[in-house]
Amino acid sequence: MTDDLAAIDATAQAALVRDGSVTPSELVDAALARIDRVNPQLNAVIHRRDERARAEAATAPDGPFRGVPVLVKDLDGTLAGEPVHLGNRLLRDLRHSGDHDSYLFAKLRAAGCVIVGKTNTPELGLLPTTEPLAYGAARNPWDVARSPGGSSGGSAAAVAAGVVPFAHAGDGGGSIRIPASACGLFGLKPTRGRVSLGPDDGEAWAGLVVRHVITRSVRDSAAVLDVLAGEMPGDPYAAAPPARPFTDEIGVDPGHLRIGCLSVRSPAELVEVDGACIDAAHDAQVLLEQLGHTVEGAYPPALDDIALLVHFTTVLAVSTAYDLRKLAAIAGRELIADDVEPYTWMQAELGRVITADAYVEAVDALRAWSRRVAHWWDRSGNGFDLLLTPTMAKPPAPLGEIRGDDAEGALLAAAPYAAFTLPFNVTGQPAMSVPLHWSDGLPVGVQLVAASGREDVLLRVAAQLEAARPWADRRPPVFA
Repeated sequence: MTDDLAAIDATAQAALVRDGSVTPSELVDAALARIDRVNPQLNAVIHRRDERARAEAATAPDGPFRGVPVLVKDLDGTLAGEPVHLGNRLLRDLRHSGDHDSYLFAKLRAAGCVIVGKTNTPELGLLPTTEPLAYGAARNPWDVARSPGGSSGGSAAAVAAGVVPFAHAGDGGGSIRIPASACGLFGLKPTRGRVSLGPDDGEAWAGLVVRHVITRSVRDSAAVLDVLAGEMPGDPYAAAPPARPFTDEIGVDPGHLRIGCLSVRSPAELVEVDGACIDAAHDAQVLLEQLGHTVEGAYPPALDDIALLVHFTTVLAVSTAYDLRKLAAIAGRELIADDVEPYTWMQAELGRVITADAYVEAVDALRAWSRRVAHWWDRSGNGFDLLLTPTMAKPPAPLGEIRGDDAEGALLAAAPYAAFTLPFNVTGQPAMSVPLHWSDGLPVGVQLVAASGREDVLLRVAAQLEAARPWADRRPPVFA
């Protein structure tokens, strides 16, 4: 039964509970056994909650995912009574823990999910790899010498290895889509304001950060979004509610779509695009055309505006400086450089000298740039439905290529992995990475981006692609 459970998604596991074929306790025990089997090779799960999870399984609420075991990232939310270390050695040494559930985690629990542990993440989620000095590198189940991406790399590695059917993830520059691409999974970044960041955050990184999950199936992603979506008390803004549940979009014909494509060059030609990533996008283009869509070599011209990167780095640096102020408050003292990784310290040092005027100017400039980009999807403008790109400009990174202890080198090394994803954190549009292509045994995802609020279009197309080229039976060498 354990091996069978590793291979099926959350929707199917919940159905087994409803029809009495399996109990929540059996699901949880099987997931904990799978952690035992594969985590020594992957270092994906860094905090286990075996006994608490078993106790919670016995009283799991009768929600849509009753008894389904899941993992949550050690970032982007707090879980009452559990460690909150954010990939940081100081918080680890202080044994810092949460005293309440974030809204997202509370909603997962109310839906019946049982949280069996917390996953590895880079320090403060700053890099597109998961190699924190605090906990060591998470490893990709497709090739343990490579990164599972970041910042939700531990979550993605665990899902790809069959430990759990889905895991919590956050995305401030690609941190859902990058790990999904690196690990051969489906990763949907929702529209800004779709999922509440409360009660601790109204917004993060000036609105760049959104939260959701990484899944093996499209239907799981839609079903979890139905659970998580919706305004919560005190949210500064919220995405407009969908016309119907997201699960109702699965299997709906998306109709004929007009899709632009940017694949052989990166935005502003900041980085070179690897041939495997170009091939993945071309392969997806052919498949989309076979499914009846029109794909054109077009993209929003504003993507080539290099000013985007300048203003993004301002927001990132100021946000990092602010995060270190919060870390200092937890520690009860001023921080020193050795309390964080060199890359984190460098970002905070840059942020400390940026004036308030410069920060507000950067945020305003990003908003103005976003309007220029969004016009490309508008029916009064060009009227495109989707944009197709590679998810990353390179295949999954070898471990050690992007290092938090190499302050200046990390920024340059990270660029190819976020070049295609970061712009759509700025615009707040929904975007997804779809696992359609493999090269030399490694997954290489493609990204599709929709207009703001149009997760429905993405889910329809994702389900269409999943049906045309199923990926559920693909297994990495490390699998539970």
